[in-house]
Amino acid sequence: MAKIHFIDEDKTFEIQAGQNILEIALNNGMDLDHACGGVCACSTCHVKVRQGFELFPEAEEEEEDQLDNARDVDLSSRLACQCVLKEEMDQVIEIEVPLWNVNLVQEGPEAAREAH
Repeated sequence: MAKIHFIDEDKTFEIQAGQNILEIALNNGMDLDHACGGVCACSTCHVKVRQGFELFPEAEEEEEDQLDNARDVDLSSRLACQCVLKEEMDQVIEIEVPLWNVNLVQEGPEAAREAH
């Protein structure tokens, strides 16, 4: 079974085929921002897949359009709500929450808004 490791939080959870990164985070008590409710209508759940990128389908045009609005995007950037594990592999997937979103995860939405 694949495991997903959130680098910034140093937390690792199991992930099964058909699950997305956002649901794994939320199901395990991580408050990863998702203003649109995880329907690919915003970029607030932007993460970087540092290892295991190939285990997820390619981003569709709708996701790429939303990533255009995200901060600190690079080639490993994805929306956590759209990153659905294709198949179960015995591999660790490394996820980085971009720095601007790390504060939100660690301190909660109100503290992150006050900081900006």
